[in-house]
Amino acid sequence: MTFKSLKRGLKARRDLVLLYARALGKWLLLATAAGISCGLVGSFFHMAVEAVTGLRGEYPWLLYCLPLAGLAIVGLYKLLGTEGQGTNDIFDEVHRGGNISLLLVPAIFLGTVLTHLGGGSAGREGAALQMGGALGYRAGRLFGFDERDLRIATTTGMAAFFTALFGTPLAAAVFSIAVVSVDSFYHAAFFPALIGALEAYGVSRLLGVEPTAFAVEAPPLSAGLLVRAGVLAGLCGLLSVAFCGFIRLTERQLQKRLPNPWLRAFAGGCAVIVLTWLCGTGDYNGAGMEVIAAAVEEGTVRPAAFALKILFTAVTLGAGFKGGEVVPSFFVGAAFGCAAGPLLGLPAGFAAALGLAAVFCGATNCPLASIALAIELFGSGGLLYFALACCVSYVLSGYGGLYSSQTILHSKLKGRYINVHANDGGVENISGAAEPAASVETA
Repeated sequence: MTFKSLKRGLKARRDLVLLYARALGKWLLLATAAGISCGLVGSFFHMAVEAVTGLRGEYPWLLYCLPLAGLAIVGLYKLLGTEGQGTNDIFDEVHRGGNISLLLVPAIFLGTVLTHLGGGSAGREGAALQMGGALGYRAGRLFGFDERDLRIATTTGMAAFFTALFGTPLAAAVFSIAVVSVDSFYHAAFFPALIGALEAYGVSRLLGVEPTAFAVEAPPLSAGLLVRAGVLAGLCGLLSVAFCGFIRLTERQLQKRLPNPWLRAFAGGCAVIVLTWLCGTGDYNGAGMEVIAAAVEEGTVRPAAFALKILFTAVTLGAGFKGGEVVPSFFVGAAFGCAAGPLLGLPAGFAAALGLAAVFCGATNCPLASIALAIELFGSGGLLYFALACCVSYVLSGYGGLYSSQTILHSKLKGRYINVHANDGGVENISGAAEPAASVETA
C-alpha cells in the first residue's frame, strides 16, 4: 500500500466519521428543540384540559355552554384560517411534503379545551398529533431542513407531544412513525423521535404531569386463557370497525344534513346535552379517564358504556368539536373488555386492559405501537396476552381506521403489496377485482 492510497483511505474514513457526526448532531438538535417545545406546550395543554374537566365536575351547568363552545370553535378556526385542517393534514405532510400552519397550534389547543369545558366527548391525541406535528415541522424549517428531513421533524414533534400528554415515550415514538404508513417503519426517524419523546417526558415530569398508568395484574400464562384472550381480541377488532365506521358515518350525515358549520356545531352541542339527560350521568362527557380507570383497576363498568361512548363521541366530533378519537377508543375497548371478559372466563380488570389495547390497535392499524402502549400503561406482566390481542385485532379490523390519510402498504392476510389509504372502500385482490375495505380477503 502506497502512502497516497493510505492517505486517501484515512481521508475517506474521516469524511465518513464527520458525516455521521453531523447527522447525529442534526437529529439531536431537532430532538432537543421538539422535545423541549412540545414538552412545555404539551404539559400546559394537559394542565388546561385537566383544569376545565375539574371545573365541569364542580359546576355541572357548564354542560349547557357546549353549544356556545361549538360556535366559538367555528369562529376561532375561521379567524385563524385553519378551517378543515386536522390530523389527516399532518399525515399528508409526512407523505408528500407541504406546509403546516403554526396557527394550527392555538386553534386545536383552544378548540380542545373548549370542547372539554362544555363536556364534549373527545380525547386529546388529535391535538397532540396536530400541535406536535406543527411544532416539529417549524423546528425543522428553523434549522433549514430539506423536504425529506422536514417529514422526520414532523414525526418527531408528534412523538414528543404525545409523550407529554400520556407519558409513554416508546409507544409514542413507534406510533408516530408507524401510524402514517402501516408496514413502512422509517427507521431513520426512530432516533430523533425517541430522543425527542424522552426529552418531552422529562420536561412534563419536571412540570408535575404524571404519566398515565394503571394497576392491573396479569393472570398466569396458560393455553386456555390465551384462547379466551384471542376470542376477546377478535371481538374487539370487529368493535373497532364499528367504532371507526360509526364516527365516519355520523360525520358525513351531519355535514350533509347541516352543511352550515355554525348550525352543525350548535345542534351537535344540544344533542350531547340531550344524550346526557337521557343517560342520567356525565360518564360519557369529556375523555372519560375515570371510567377507564374503574374498568381496569376495579373491574366495574356499565354493560352498555362502550356503545354509549361511541354515540357521544360520534356526535361530538361529527359536529365539529375538537379533540381526538384515541382516548374514546381507550374507553370503548376498556368498557367492552370489562363487560365481555368475565363471560369468557377472563378477569374483568385484565380483560379491560386487553380490550383497550385491542380496540386501539384495530382503530389505528398499529400493532407494535399498541403492544408498546400496553406495556407502558399496564406493565410487562401480560406481554404475550397483549401481543396476541393486538395481532388478532389488527388482522380482523380490515382496512378502515381513524385516519383516512393513513396508507396501508401490504395486505393483512396475504403476502402482497396493495398500497391503499385507510377507508378507501376497497383493496385490490390478486385478480384485480375490488373488495370492500373491511371485508375478509379470499384465501
